[in-house]
Amino acid sequence: MTSRVSLPLIQALRDTARRLATEAPYQWGHMGSCNCGHLAQTITRLTKAEIHTQALQRYGDWERQLVDYCPTSGLPFDQTVDEMLALGFSRQDLTHLEKLGDPAVRRAIPFERRDTLRHNQREDVVLYLRTWADLLEQQLVASLPLPAFAQPALAGA
Repeated sequence: MTSRVSLPLIQALRDTARRLATEAPYQWGHMGSCNCGHLAQTITRLTKAEIHTQALQRYGDWERQLVDYCPTSGLPFDQTVDEMLALGFSRQDLTHLEKLGDPAVRRAIPFERRDTLRHNQREDVVLYLRTWADLLEQQLVASLPLPAFAQPALAGA
């Protein structure tokens, strides 16, 4: 995971998982309804059709488009990627999301589910998103400075 951990980033993952779990249209082969497409919908508020139309202006799936991404291209799809990166995701995070491939996230998934995880199955994507959000939340909490408390004086000491 190479994300910059923040509450908005964690919330985007949780919102995406919630929407997918409640039967939002899911189609792994559609640029606006796949794993990254759903996260893009959450972050940009674009529809699946708008994201898909943007993506068709250049060749390739999410992985290819992330390789070809150029922040100065002026292409609408690159602007969508810009918004995702600005929230704190990396291109590697998004590539991993499309195939459910981040090793740290996969290790945190219960063993009995880990080996059967499929990148194009709604339930598996929801599990991956929730697990990823949980891991980032743990990182965020661990990074918070805690105040030092003075030890009370013992009576009679």
